[in-house]
Amino acid sequence: MARPTILAVLCGLICLGAVGDGWRAASAEPPQLVRQPIFKPEKKHNHSSCVVETANGDLLAVWYSGTGERKSDDVLIQAAWLAKGAKEWSPRFVTADTPGYPDCNPAVFADPDGKIWLFWPTILDHRWEGALLKYAVADAPQTASSPIAWSRSGVLHLTPESAPFAEAIHKAVASLTPAEKEKYKAELEPVERRADDLLYQRLGWMPRVHAVVLPSGRWILPLYCDTFSSSIMAISDDKGQTWKAGDLMVGFGNIQPSLVRKNDGTLAAYMRDNGPHHKIRLSTSPDEGKSWTPVVDTALPNPGAGIEAIRLASGRWALVYNDLDRGRHSLAVSLSDDEGATWSKTRHVERAETGKGSFHYPSMIQSRDGAIHLTYTHSVGGESTIMHAVLTEDWVLKGD
Repeated sequence: MARPTILAVLCGLICLGAVGDGWRAASAEPPQLVRQPIFKPEKKHNHSSCVVETANGDLLAVWYSGTGERKSDDVLIQAAWLAKGAKEWSPRFVTADTPGYPDCNPAVFADPDGKIWLFWPTILDHRWEGALLKYAVADAPQTASSPIAWSRSGVLHLTPESAPFAEAIHKAVASLTPAEKEKYKAELEPVERRADDLLYQRLGWMPRVHAVVLPSGRWILPLYCDTFSSSIMAISDDKGQTWKAGDLMVGFGNIQPSLVRKNDGTLAAYMRDNGPHHKIRLSTSPDEGKSWTPVVDTALPNPGAGIEAIRLASGRWALVYNDLDRGRHSLAVSLSDDEGATWSKTRHVERAETGKGSFHYPSMIQSRDGAIHLTYTHSVGGESTIMHAVLTEDWVLKGD
């Protein structure tokens, strides 16, 4: 969703199975790969989906839809249900809309008590920097026969510690070479000025992927901003009643973080690269999301597109991403047996020739029956939909 910026340059550091009408048919075991559009492709821009399994086993997908993105005031948040046991997704319905403003990048979350949370930004001034982070909560149970009934909603005010926040930005700028400082002098001046500005510190934060719940009970909502092309964590220790900010993860290009927890409690944040490295970025936290190690490159390619990583019930990690340096015409799932040190098995969910299709911004979960679910933007021939794919871990293990 975020566009590449010149600031990002400053970073120092098919083989398909069955395709049918739905995975929840009468058979006891799902096919190893099923793809199904949630709705018929259309000329509108349908993008940035997120899928979740609710307490009663239904699937809920959300995304934004309109004639554009941050500059299009008709953009709103849509949703659809796939009821447990159903073959078809429900008709779409609007689940968040601020009239006259673009609503973008929704992230949906089913909390341990069965409530459904929706996080999304309303864009105030047609710039990503003007994103106002909002939330809505729906009490359980919610049924797949009707739109969601939100019980409360509001603005999620994120307040980073001002001095450490500014210090992190200034330190990152100071680490640049003299040649880089001179080349990007015009871009650096507003970055450093904004680093000390409370409005820029507190505005512009956007979600992208699922919130996570740690064994301690802590909730973490991964966030990022285009103002500084960096990421941060919103942390709650009281089930979403209040939120505090973790430390800023500065990399001038490390955005849209996705979290996976290691056996020793370390959190790994895998991030889209919004800069020149064309690699998935990585940072780790030893203290449940408060502090983070310096951002580094992984060996995995990234063309400036969203990713998601999860821990599977087997203990393996799964990562869905565009496995390209440039372009979004190949979408893959990789598995790791060693907590992200290596990704030994990869299989493709979508592939097309350059310019013949775009399959990107994936969301990924593992449902309680062990199936892996993806939703992602599927754009071909000027039309788009949100595609739902369901696959098995064994299918990925076989490799391409």
